[in-house]
Parts: sequence; C-alpha cells; structure tokens
Amino acid sequence: MGATGNADATVGHGELVEAVDRALTARGRALVTGPAGAGKTAVAAAVAATAEARGETVLRLAPEPVDRWIPEASAAALLCSVPPAALCALAGPQRSAIAVLRREADAPREGRDHVALRLAVAEVLRTLAASAPVLIVLDNAQWLDAESTDLLRFALRLTPPGVRLLVAECVQGGAPVGESLCGPGTTAVRVPPLGADELAELLVRHGLPARLAGRIHQASGGNPRLALALGHSLAEAARAGRAHHADALPVSGQAREVARRLLGEAPARAHRTLLVAALATRPTTALLRRAGRPDAEAELAAAERAALVTVAEDGAVEFTAGALRAALAADAGWSERAAAHAALAGAVDDPVEAVRHRALAVDTPDEALAAEVTGAAAACRRRGNRALAAELGLLAADRTPVDRPAEALARLVAAAEDAGWSGRADLARRAARAVLARDASPADRVRARLAVIDAAGQALADLDETFAHALSDAAGDPALQAAVQLRIATKLNLSDGDPVRSRDAAAEAGALAATGGDQVAEAMALTVRARMGRILGDPEAEDILAEALALPAPEVPLGMRHAPQYLAVRHALFDDRLADARAQLLVLLPAAERTGSAEDVFEVLRSFTEVELRSGRCAAGAAHARRALDLTIEAGLSPGPAWYVMAMAESMGGSFARAAGYARRGVQASQEEQDQVFLSRSLYALGLVELATGETVRAVATLRRVAELEAAQQVVDPSVLRWHGELAEALVAADAPGEAATLLATVRTVAEDLRRVSVTAALDRAEGLLRSATGEAEAGVALLHRTVERFEALDLPLERARTLLALARVERRRRRRAPARAALQEAAAVFDRAGATPWAALARETPAAGAVPRPGPTGVTGLLTEAEARLAVLVSQGASNQEAADKLFVSVKTVEARLTRIYQKLDVRSRAQLATALRGG
Repeated sequence: MGATGNADATVGHGELVEAVDRALTARGRALVTGPAGAGKTAVAAAVAATAEARGETVLRLAPEPVDRWIPEASAAALLCSVPPAALCALAGPQRSAIAVLRREADAPREGRDHVALRLAVAEVLRTLAASAPVLIVLDNAQWLDAESTDLLRFALRLTPPGVRLLVAECVQGGAPVGESLCGPGTTAVRVPPLGADELAELLVRHGLPARLAGRIHQASGGNPRLALALGHSLAEAARAGRAHHADALPVSGQAREVARRLLGEAPARAHRTLLVAALATRPTTALLRRAGRPDAEAELAAAERAALVTVAEDGAVEFTAGALRAALAADAGWSERAAAHAALAGAVDDPVEAVRHRALAVDTPDEALAAEVTGAAAACRRRGNRALAAELGLLAADRTPVDRPAEALARLVAAAEDAGWSGRADLARRAARAVLARDASPADRVRARLAVIDAAGQALADLDETFAHALSDAAGDPALQAAVQLRIATKLNLSDGDPVRSRDAAAEAGALAATGGDQVAEAMALTVRARMGRILGDPEAEDILAEALALPAPEVPLGMRHAPQYLAVRHALFDDRLADARAQLLVLLPAAERTGSAEDVFEVLRSFTEVELRSGRCAAGAAHARRALDLTIEAGLSPGPAWYVMAMAESMGGSFARAAGYARRGVQASQEEQDQVFLSRSLYALGLVELATGETVRAVATLRRVAELEAAQQVVDPSVLRWHGELAEALVAADAPGEAATLLATVRTVAEDLRRVSVTAALDRAEGLLRSATGEAEAGVALLHRTVERFEALDLPLERARTLLALARVERRRRRRAPARAALQEAAAVFDRAGATPWAALARETPAAGAVPRPGPTGVTGLLTEAEARLAVLVSQGASNQEAADKLFVSVKTVEARLTRIYQKLDVRSRAQLATALRGG
C-alpha cells in the first residue's frame, strides 16, 4: 500500500500502529502480516516515522519479487542505506567483505568471505546503536533472498537491545520469513480490513466521493489498495464519460491487477473451485462438490489462508471482496464459465437459481428459456428479492429472440422497475438505456426513467434531464403525469430545499391522479402535501394526512416514504407519541421487508432508531441504526442518511468521538449528493456532540449552519428537527446571551402557537441556563427544576437527565455543592438505565472512552461559564487579548468584557493573580 502514503495508516489503523510500537519497545521485535494491499507498508512507515521523531536511526529495506532469486541482494540494499561513517569504522576483512558485497570500485577481486560479512553487518548495527537506537524496517519480507535472510538472522543475534526489527510480510504459501528473523514466540499482528466508515475517510483523503464507500467496501472487502484502485477506475471512467457514479464498479485496469495479485496468493489448483464459487449465488462446500469439485474443502482451505474467502461451519462460502468474484469471471473464458454454470444448474436445489444458471450457460436466444427466466424473476419479486428479479429480467430480455420485440421490451421495463424498488441504480440505468434504445411507447419510456429516479436515492440533483424527458413523455396521460410530479415534489424538497414548491407539485400530482382515477397516487400526493405542510407549520397538515389515510393504500411504486401510514408514524414521533409510533412501526417493518425495497426498510429502521433513542432505549436504537447502516452498504443506498442515524445512535448510547466521525461523514456524503435535508441533520448531530463535549465555539458555528439551512428550506415547525434549544445553550456557553434570548423568544412563539409541548420544554432548559448566566440564578434554577418535572411528565428520560445535568452545573457555579451532587447522581442514574453511556460519563465528570476531553466546572473555574473558563485558561497561559479573541472566534471587545467579569468573580486584579488562582483551584 506504499502508494497511499503514510497518513493512510491512521485511517482505521491508528491503534494498530500504537500496538506495533509498544511491541517493539517491549520485545524489540514486531511482525506485521496481511494480504497484499492491506496496509502493511503504511503501518510500517507510520511506525518508522514515530521512531525517527524520537531521534532513532531507521534503516529501511523493501525487496521486490525479482530480489528473491538474487543472492544477498537485500543485504546489499540494506548496507547501502547505512550512513558511511558506520562503515568507515570497519577494518580488515570486514571492510573488504562489505566492499565486495556493495560492488565498490576498489573492492578485492578474490571471493567473498561470508563469515567476515556476517560479522561486519553485526558490527555496523552495533556501531549505529551506540549513538542512538536503531530500527530496521523490513517490508515485503516474503521477497527476501535466502542468503540475506541467513545473514540478517545471524547479525541480529549479536546485536544489543538497542537494535530493533519490524517485519512486514505477506505470506504466500511458502515458509514465512518474519518468524525466523523475529524469533519464536513473536506474535504476528495482522492488519485487518477497513470498515465501511474508515474506507469513507480514506476515499475522501484521496479526493474520491464518500458516497461510494458502501459499494467500494463491498467490492474491496476493506482492502485499501483495491478500494482506491476501484474508486479511481470509476472516477476516471466517469470523467471520460464512459460511466456514471451509479454504474457497476469497473474491475479493470489497476483494480483488476490488484485483484489478480490477491488471487495469485492461492494455489493454482484452487482457482477452478473459486471460479465455480464466484458464479454461484449462494456457494457452499456441498454445492461445489455436487458441481464437480470433489476437493472443494481442501482447495477452499488454501484460499481461506490466503484471505480470499471465509468458510463458515455450515460450509457457506463468502468472498472477502466482491471484486474477486468479478475478476475470476472476467479472467475465465466463455467456455469455462459456461461449463461452470451448467454444472451449477444441475447442482443447486432452488428452481430460480437453476433457471438462472441454465440461461447463463448458453448465449443463444431461446423464447422458452427466456419465459422460464421471466417466471423466476416473478418468483423473486414475490420473495421480496427485487435486486435478483432485476438481474433476471435483464437476462430474460437478453435471451429473448429478436422476432419477439414486445416480450423483450416488457421484460426490460419490469427489470428497470425492480431495480428502482431495490435501489440498484446500476441495473436501473442499464435497463433504462435498453428501453430507450428500442421503439418503446411513451408510457414505457416514462416507467424506465422513473425507475432510474427511484433508484437514485438522495442523489436527485443531477437528474433534471431525466425529469424533463419523463414529463414530456407523460404528456396527455394524467396518471403518468401524477407519477412524475410526485418524484418532482420529492426532488424539490430533498435536493432544492424548497418545501413550498414541493407542496405545490404534490397538489398538482394529486389533481392529476384524481383525473386519472388513481387513488393510490392521490393518497401519496396528499401525504407529500401533509409532510410539507408540517414542515411549513401549516395547521391543516393533520387534516390533509387524515384525508390521505382514508384513501386506499396498497403497496405502491414510490414506497414507504410517501405512504400515509408512514407519515403518521413520523408525526407521532414529532409529537412525542412514542408508544403509538413504535406500535405502528412494528406493523410497517414486515410490510416494508416484503416489498423488496431497501429504501423502504431503511426508512422504517431510521424511524425505529429515533423512536427508541427518544424513549431512552439506547441499546435498541443502536441495534436498529447498525442494521440500517448494514442495509445501506449491502444495497448500495446513499450513505448520508445512514451515517446520520449512526451519529445519533452513537451520540446517545455509544461514543461522542464515533458520533462526530459518523456525523462528519454524513455531512460529506450529503454535500456530494446535494441532499439538503440530511445535510442539516448530520450537522445537527455534529453540533449536539460538540455542545456535549464542551466544544462551544464549534457547536455555535455548526448549529448556526443548521439554522441557515433550515431557514433556506423555509422550515417553520421546530419539532421536525430540534436544533433550537441546542443552539441557544451553545450561545449561552459562548457568552452570547443576547443572541440566545432573541432565538428563544422567536422559536417559543412558533412552538406555543403550534402547541409543541416538548419543544417548549427544551427551550425552557436553555432559558434556565440563560437566566443563570445573566444574573438571575434563582429564577434560572427554579425554571430548570420545573423543566425536569415537565420532561418526566412527558416520559422523555434522556431530556430529563440532560436538564438535571444542566441544573447541576448551574448549582456548582453557585457553590451549592449538595444540590449539584444530587442532580448529578440522579442524572447519572437515568442515563445508566437508558444505556446512554457517554452522557452517564459526563454526569460522573469522567469522559467516556473516545470522548473529547472538556474542561469541567471544578474548583475556581466552577464559578465561571464555560466560555469564561476557556478564556481564563488561555489568558493564564500567556495569550494576549487579540490571540485569545482569534482562538475563541470572538472580538477583542468581547474578550475584554469577559475578562472583567472573570476578575470580578474570582476576586483577582491581574493576569498573574488569575494564573495563580487557576493553579490553586
């Protein structure tokens, strides 16, 4: 992974780098292993950089494959990296042996003295270690020649403890070199594959879209080199106009070479079995034996050692990287693939799979076979496996004889719609291109284009031409026009951030649907109107939703997002009718799973996560969030929403640091897809974490961005995204009470008009902090006590505990330690019961694992606001007023006013006295 740079080692491997460094410190030897491209080189380089930063001498050696067959080639390369001064200290036979090995001009012409050479290498290492510790970094140890291996092993036995060795090795079937050099008992540290989240960070560092992380992770298995090769291949093809970001990842060029190198680590005899496994839908060892591979277990065991597959106890076989399947199939000839498919057709026990393999074993049109494949697609549709139905539909169209154009067209349209349901944008685009290339009716062209739109997920901003063509083709057909207008309504809200125009488009869709007699589309249009009405603070939104619920609502092409039953769940969540929302979600989840729509299932899981978190069941919320993320990766959905959901789950019940990471990735992906809705949500999650961890200035900046986005989207109802109280709290902590008061007054008017009870309670918490910070401590404390009781009555345990935490901080600043302690203990107990790990740690004044450290209100700083405490620390460390203003992102005048209050509260008159007071406290 040398090409990816040393900085890449910190992506997902930061703890591993530290572990290797600790092993070198403790034992003097460390062995790093893993498949090609896993990141061994980057890890070794990061460890070497750490050693150099400590003043150690680092000798690097990285042999190439050809060096394995050249005696002492690696030893010569190592000595060429040694400082000349260390060689000059040698004399006699040892100096001559070094000169011969290095092919120096004045080297003796007689034969080599191997004993002298070994002693010389050991002496050079001892000389270097006398002035500073030495670290030998041996990368690609599998290409070390035998003579150099023996020489190093001998020399290392004679060196002092100051000479340490780090070996990075890719074991390829032969005897491992690393263990013989490091000595018996050395624990091999295997570089693990990157997770999808870590891979997203790696892609961003290399200028690749984070939204591709899920698909690239599936294709690469988390192998960094393969992942970057796949990403760059797709990016280059997209720039050249040969591909779209939604198309299948091209396993070509560098990506194919990396895949071939990985496959080359398995014995040649295993490749035929791997090919059969790659072509099977659900490969197992038993299936492979039935398909004519009697030694499947042994061959797969060799492949498993090479990290190409995993074999479960029940015999299920899974490739570690999807690109390996594609590379195996691409490198095999047609006859070899056809024979494997024919063998699988007779070995599988599922009729659908049997038909698929029979169709893939031939390349000639056959209407009877095409009809069978069409029937198999229908069976997959009934099972809810729309992605496989789309693949089979395309296969059926390909096997349809040329004299049956109507059948081929119908199969392509059905394949496109199945791809739209399943979120397979690559298949939808492929099917749509085939439909549009034929003499298709306007209705079929519209259906194909709508499938592309449905499969695009959040990435609707670049589909203006598709919408325009669909509208043109739909002219004269009210039902088709209604379908297009419904998608336009979604795009106007999601990508353009314009709920007013979205509501108008939905109203037009409803009128068209009524004209066309499509009650399902009419109900969906009413649902969109009700959703936009809620956002815009329209008091008639509930009546519009009730009208939608009264119309028929079977499973419909646009899915859960526009189903009135689902919007009823969202409204129940917004209104904190959490038991009702949860009961309805339990009904909707199996229905969504039956549709085969990955987006439908994701939507339900997202709402489940939010309901469980708000109810104080953090573990259940985290489980739903993880399932939503896994589904997003598996189905290739837009990742922004899933990362937002994970950020919220982590911020409540996991780790603030992980929550911030997910939120930042959500921001990145949403910006790439121009998704305004989830951009504001991911920013809200980030701002919440920054506020909780004491990053007040950052929290204000982040939450102000949320406020700007929500204003641009004309969002009125504060219950849809509850950022207002958090921003007000951050403003109070940042010593901006005037802005906080204005915000609270403005939002309170709207919340009271709309009767959003829990929103006003959150505003009361911020109001209590504001009063406490502006000289009305008694009134602030009384308001916080009342807010605790209100949240208890609303059955919102986490909000109640957060209010107790705020109350405790106010009481500590008033030096009322007993009430502060009681509030903290009660808050910690509530957080513990809810599984809110990071918040419980805050209540105990102990940052959770992975949490960002924050200055707690202890000692004399307990008398100050968080903003004052930060300024006090900066000034006591010698910062000028201007420097402090720059670091805190405030004006010099604000710093001067804040310092005056600090001096008054701490009864000091100078910076020196302030520093003394802080040290004493």
